[in-house]
Amino acid sequence: MRRRLIALLASGAFVATSGAALAHHSFAMFDQNNPVDLEGTVQEFKYVSPHSFIFLQVKDQDGDTTVWNLEGVAPSALARAGWTSTTLKPGDEIKLTIQPLRSGAPGGQWNADKIKFKDGGPIAVTH
Repeated sequence: MRRRLIALLASGAFVATSGAALAHHSFAMFDQNNPVDLEGTVQEFKYVSPHSFIFLQVKDQDGDTTVWNLEGVAPSALARAGWTSTTLKPGDEIKLTIQPLRSGAPGGQWNADKIKFKDGGPIAVTH
Protein backbone atom coordinates (compact mmCIF):
# COMPACT_ATOMS: atom_id res chain seq x y z
CA MET A 1 0.00 0.00 0.00
CA ARG A 2 2.79 2.40 0.89
CA ARG A 3 4.51 1.86 -2.50
CA ARG A 4 1.28 2.61 -4.33
CA LEU A 5 0.81 5.83 -2.39
CA ILE A 6 4.38 6.95 -3.17
CA ALA A 7 3.94 6.05 -6.86
CA LEU A 8 0.64 7.96 -6.96
CA LEU A 9 2.18 11.04 -5.35
CA ALA A 10 5.20 10.94 -7.66
CA SER A 11 2.94 10.60 -10.71
CA GLY A 12 0.78 13.47 -9.54
CA ALA A 13 3.82 15.70 -9.03
CA PHE A 14 5.10 14.83 -12.50
CA VAL A 15 1.75 15.64 -14.15
CA ALA A 16 1.38 18.86 -12.15
CA THR A 17 4.80 20.20 -13.16
CA SER A 18 5.05 18.96 -16.75
CA GLY A 19 2.65 21.59 -18.10
CA ALA A 20 4.59 24.40 -16.42
CA ALA A 21 7.83 23.17 -17.97
CA LEU A 22 6.32 23.16 -21.43
CA ALA A 23 4.72 26.56 -20.96
CA HIS A 24 8.04 28.04 -19.86
CA HIS A 25 9.62 27.34 -23.26
CA SER A 26 7.10 29.24 -25.36
CA PHE A 27 8.59 31.90 -27.61
CA ALA A 28 5.23 33.22 -28.83
CA MET A 29 5.96 36.61 -27.24
CA PHE A 30 8.75 37.23 -29.79
CA ASP A 31 8.06 38.35 -33.37
CA GLN A 32 10.26 35.96 -35.33
CA ASN A 33 8.99 37.24 -38.69
CA ASN A 34 10.22 40.81 -38.21
CA PRO A 35 13.78 40.81 -36.83
CA VAL A 36 15.30 44.08 -35.62
CA ASP A 37 18.95 45.17 -35.85
CA LEU A 38 20.24 46.85 -32.70
CA GLU A 39 23.48 48.60 -31.87
CA GLY A 40 24.31 49.66 -28.35
CA THR A 41 26.37 49.43 -25.20
CA VAL A 42 26.18 46.51 -22.79
CA GLN A 43 24.86 47.66 -19.44
CA GLU A 44 24.85 44.16 -17.95
CA PHE A 45 25.28 40.55 -19.09
CA LYS A 46 23.60 37.87 -16.97
CA TYR A 47 24.97 34.37 -17.60
CA VAL A 48 22.29 32.63 -15.55
CA SER A 49 19.97 29.65 -15.91
CA PRO A 50 17.53 29.01 -17.36
CA HIS A 51 18.17 31.92 -19.79
CA SER A 52 20.93 34.44 -20.23
CA PHE A 53 20.17 38.16 -20.54
CA ILE A 54 21.77 41.22 -22.07
CA PHE A 55 20.67 44.65 -20.89
CA LEU A 56 21.61 46.88 -23.83
CA GLN A 57 21.63 50.68 -23.83
CA VAL A 58 20.40 51.80 -27.26
CA LYS A 59 20.36 55.43 -28.40
CA ASP A 60 17.53 56.57 -30.64
CA GLN A 61 17.70 59.21 -33.37
CA ASP A 62 17.09 62.00 -30.80
CA GLY A 63 19.98 60.81 -28.62
CA ASP A 64 17.73 59.42 -25.89
CA THR A 65 18.84 56.09 -24.40
CA THR A 66 16.53 53.13 -23.85
CA VAL A 67 17.60 49.94 -22.09
CA TRP A 68 16.54 46.83 -24.01
CA ASN A 69 16.02 43.59 -22.04
CA LEU A 70 17.23 40.79 -24.32
CA GLU A 71 16.70 37.12 -23.48
CA GLY A 72 19.09 34.46 -24.76
CA VAL A 73 19.66 30.76 -24.42
CA ALA A 74 20.93 28.91 -21.35
CA PRO A 75 24.58 29.26 -20.31
CA SER A 76 25.16 25.60 -21.20
CA ALA A 77 24.26 26.35 -24.84
CA LEU A 78 26.38 29.51 -24.85
CA ALA A 79 29.34 27.57 -23.43
CA ARG A 80 29.16 25.19 -26.39
CA ALA A 81 29.48 28.27 -28.61
CA GLY A 82 32.59 29.46 -26.72
CA TRP A 83 30.95 31.92 -24.31
CA THR A 84 31.75 32.40 -20.61
CA SER A 85 30.31 34.61 -17.88
CA THR A 86 32.91 37.27 -18.80
CA THR A 87 32.43 37.23 -22.58
CA LEU A 88 30.45 40.49 -22.47
CA LYS A 89 31.31 43.26 -20.05
CA PRO A 90 29.61 46.55 -19.20
CA GLY A 91 30.72 49.12 -21.75
CA ASP A 92 31.18 46.66 -24.63
CA GLU A 93 29.68 48.02 -27.84
CA ILE A 94 27.81 45.38 -29.84
CA LYS A 95 25.58 44.91 -32.87
CA LEU A 96 22.99 42.16 -33.03
CA THR A 97 19.80 41.03 -34.69
CA ILE A 98 16.94 40.18 -32.35
CA GLN A 99 13.38 38.93 -32.52
CA PRO A 100 11.54 41.80 -30.79
CA LEU A 101 8.73 41.51 -28.29
CA ARG A 102 5.32 41.52 -29.97
CA SER A 103 4.13 44.03 -27.38
CA GLY A 104 6.46 46.71 -28.72
CA ALA A 105 8.29 47.01 -25.40
CA PRO A 106 12.09 47.37 -25.65
CA GLY A 107 13.05 43.73 -25.45
CA GLY A 108 13.44 40.57 -27.41
CA GLN A 109 15.29 37.33 -27.98
CA TRP A 110 18.91 37.16 -29.15
CA ASN A 111 20.99 34.34 -30.58
CA ALA A 112 24.73 33.88 -30.19
CA ASP A 113 25.19 33.47 -33.95
CA LYS A 114 23.67 36.92 -34.68
CA ILE A 115 25.81 39.10 -32.45
CA LYS A 116 29.22 40.76 -32.87
CA PHE A 117 31.23 43.64 -31.54
CA LYS A 118 30.50 47.05 -33.08
CA ASP A 119 33.78 46.88 -35.01
CA GLY A 120 32.64 43.61 -36.62
CA GLY A 121 34.79 41.30 -34.50
CA PRO A 122 33.31 38.03 -33.23
CA ILE A 123 32.09 37.84 -29.65
CA ALA A 124 33.32 34.29 -29.04
CA VAL A 125 35.28 31.83 -31.10
CA THR A 126 34.66 28.11 -30.83
CA HIS A 127 37.48 25.66 -31.36
